[in-house]
Amino acid sequence: MAILSSRRSSAAISVAAVAGLAAAGVGLAVGGASAGTVSGSLYRDPSSAVVRWVAANPGDSRAAVIRDKIASQPQARWYANFNPSTIQSEVSGFVGAANSAQQIPVLSVYEITNRDCGGASAGGAPDLNQYQTWVSNFARGLGNQTVLIILETDSLALQTCLSTGELNARNQALTTATQTIKSANPNAKVYLDGGHSTWNSANDTANRLRAAGVQYADGFFTNVSNFNPTSSEANFGRAVISALNGMGISGKRQVIDTSRNGGAAGDWCADDNTDRRIGQYPTTNTGDANIDAYLWVKPPGEADGCRYTAGSFQPDLAFSLANGAPNPPPTTAPPTTNPPTTAPPTTAPPTTAPPTTAPPTTPPPTGNGCSASVAINQWNGGFTASVNVTAGSAAINGWTVTVALPGGAAITGTWNAQASGTSGTVRFTNVGYNGQVGAGQTTNFGFQGTGTGQGATATCAA
Repeated sequence: MAILSSRRSSAAISVAAVAGLAAAGVGLAVGGASAGTVSGSLYRDPSSAVVRWVAANPGDSRAAVIRDKIASQPQARWYANFNPSTIQSEVSGFVGAANSAQQIPVLSVYEITNRDCGGASAGGAPDLNQYQTWVSNFARGLGNQTVLIILETDSLALQTCLSTGELNARNQALTTATQTIKSANPNAKVYLDGGHSTWNSANDTANRLRAAGVQYADGFFTNVSNFNPTSSEANFGRAVISALNGMGISGKRQVIDTSRNGGAAGDWCADDNTDRRIGQYPTTNTGDANIDAYLWVKPPGEADGCRYTAGSFQPDLAFSLANGAPNPPPTTAPPTTNPPTTAPPTTAPPTTAPPTTAPPTTPPPTGNGCSASVAINQWNGGFTASVNVTAGSAAINGWTVTVALPGGAAITGTWNAQASGTSGTVRFTNVGYNGQVGAGQTTNFGFQGTGTGQGATATCAA
């Protein structure tokens, strides 16, 4: 899945795209009491671009540093494709996996019409009516447990391309989106765009937030894809909160993107700057009553678009960010030794015990009530597979997908399904949260493997 983001400086407004995908996770806790309104461990992506690179390059001299300091950490999953027919199932699968792990997923929504004012990250919904349809479908996949929503990066800080009428329409769209998400999941934490400390003033930012309905949200986010120090962002956040309080809007909190703010600040592009470093590791334990979380919204190691293609994962950038940075807190040590290379033992028990999960899928053996399609993302020596399961003309209550793998391919990890076998013909059954699929609706699962996955085929039975 493509994800996009932008970054700005006080001297110039520039943007680029980032890319990645996510699915299952490990949490992180840093010492000290959580002082904001969120507590718990954040959900880590075991199939992001950085995790895939580490798995495919175990002999690379940079791999250990990148694995231990970046791939081990929870990062946001971006939703930036206009896909109203599939977004609900995509969100449901991701959130459901996090819920099963009893961890908190971070979702970055980047779909507003006229996104990035037509710049390098241009795109979004064709119009605001279709945007609301997309948001409604997105919201239906959020479940009822705590999720963190980063709603539309740059949508408020960057408004230079909008007429008065377009600005009013955007503000209403963001207000409605916030209300839609909160109505679908009252435990969702929604944060609106606060730019960053070297962009718009605190008073201007507070006015923009008020116009976009921050009174219905939980607060605002700052520093996404940027490099400003956490202390500067926290001071800026306090000034914004004070300004909001002066407007009669109280109780709002800040989240800060710390993915690349541990070194030099200044110029927006990191592709050519070796003075950047990863910042505070992601956590909800901020020790600051105004700050709900330090998050990695922009995935470290993904290019800004100056030297490399925007959004591509570049190991030299990741290594530059991680090398010399402090190690993660001790509580993250076990998960860092536990990516795809050691994941098979974790997923092996369910593969040897399908009878315990098969009953939900086999009670309605009335025939083939679903279809399946598989998409392969191949790299040298390995691949990931994304499988869509679509119900037919009637709803289904459990499914089994059979995947025929090419010779030599072997599965090393699975998410959103339970697998029986690791090579040849492999059977995948639903897990508890994605067995029920409405008529004509789609859910998704995936797996990672070694060898060549291209040519794999999938069939479905319900």
